[in-house]
Amino acid sequence: MASRAPGLVEKHPAPDVLPAGTTPEERTPTTDARRAVPTWVWALPPVAVLAAVFLYPLALVVQESLAPGAYADVLASTSFREALVTTVWLAVGSTVGCLVLGFVLAVVIAFVPFPGGKAVSKFIDVFLSFPSFLITLALLFLYGTVGMANGVWTDVTGDPSGPFQFLTTPWGVLLAEITYFTPFVMRPLLAAFSQMETAQLEVASSLGARPLRIVRQVILPEALPALAAGGSLVLVMCLNEFGIVLFTGAKGVTTLPMLVYGKAILESDYAAACVVAVVNVALSVGLYVLYRGVSRRAGA
Repeated sequence: MASRAPGLVEKHPAPDVLPAGTTPEERTPTTDARRAVPTWVWALPPVAVLAAVFLYPLALVVQESLAPGAYADVLASTSFREALVTTVWLAVGSTVGCLVLGFVLAVVIAFVPFPGGKAVSKFIDVFLSFPSFLITLALLFLYGTVGMANGVWTDVTGDPSGPFQFLTTPWGVLLAEITYFTPFVMRPLLAAFSQMETAQLEVASSLGARPLRIVRQVILPEALPALAAGGSLVLVMCLNEFGIVLFTGAKGVTTLPMLVYGKAILESDYAAACVVAVVNVALSVGLYVLYRGVSRRAGA
């Protein structure tokens, strides 16, 4: 056996350093090449898809709206101002109605035991997937000119027509939007209520607090972030709602999306339609930025 000279230490080659979580069997030239590619390269495909599907059509709309005199003509027109006012008051009214109704229903479902409470909560999740025109059609079957309510009235009284004619008015659009968008407020409220400590309610009740006081001083403060989130979502969706207004057939109710439809499809005035669309998008984005700022200050 060959002897080793004193003071000499046998050296072994250092093992290759592998990436974390990679076994020697998994190491391939592809793995090394992948680690050499910069991170920003992997962001290029989704950015390209977003640009092709969303940003490019939006740029075309903005470009079309910059036609000479387009903004001046549209912003000075009476139809645009009336549509803007109608859109804003319908969106604000629907949002307030959804907040009030959604909060009351969410409190009942979360804190008032009744048979079928869990089934109702699950149905709300299913309701969120319904298209808006489906709710409008349901209201038409109930309260339309030839709906069930008017049919019962004419059968009982013998009158040629029933008294329920409000669906073709702005109040019908308001009712349809509140009916459809209320679950969008209830969903975050129910999620917030599920995380509340029931001990708070029990302590308040043991101290003699009445139910309304418990709701006002215990439940409502916990629900404010969820109300802000649901209300902002409903407000933006109401500003851009088209199907409900179209299917109700409300006379004299022209919102900004309906004005875009009328200018582009009925009048073939694409420049004016693009101007209205840009204003609608700017209004929606502005409200979203305002909501983010308020929620950040509130710590929501």
